[in-house]
Amino acid sequence: MDSRRIIGIVLIGIGVAVAVHTIVEPLYHVSSEAHPYSPLWTILDPLMGLAIVLGLIVGYPRMKRASSAGPDAPVTWERLSATTMFYGFLGVGILFFWSWFNTMSVSADFAPGKGENVSALVWMIIDTLLPLLLGATGVSLLRDDA
Repeated sequence: MDSRRIIGIVLIGIGVAVAVHTIVEPLYHVSSEAHPYSPLWTILDPLMGLAIVLGLIVGYPRMKRASSAGPDAPVTWERLSATTMFYGFLGVGILFFWSWFNTMSVSADFAPGKGENVSALVWMIIDTLLPLLLGATGVSLLRDDA
């Protein structure tokens, strides 16, 4: 088994873990002032960061290959897919690392005028989009299409 297939399995596994935990967390964790989020996020967050970096590493060469015909070439499914996946990882990565570093900082204050509602919304966007990106990229790597 080559490294791309192993990365594909890892990405799919992390994507499934994030998706399942996002859905079931409200069923077993009661938020409080002292513990607003499940402790499982302390394990999942570094894995999510790793998965975003891996997604960018495998996505950039795929995007470059798909775009090698030049900007005037017709849009193909591979070109559209590769470009969407790469920039999707880039966008979710920016949101993820901004939010993650804010939660790890000594001061949990976010930008002026923003509070917990904005933070919760950003995390829900990340926790919704990242499993989709990880699953699609992982399946692509397993099929050896990338």
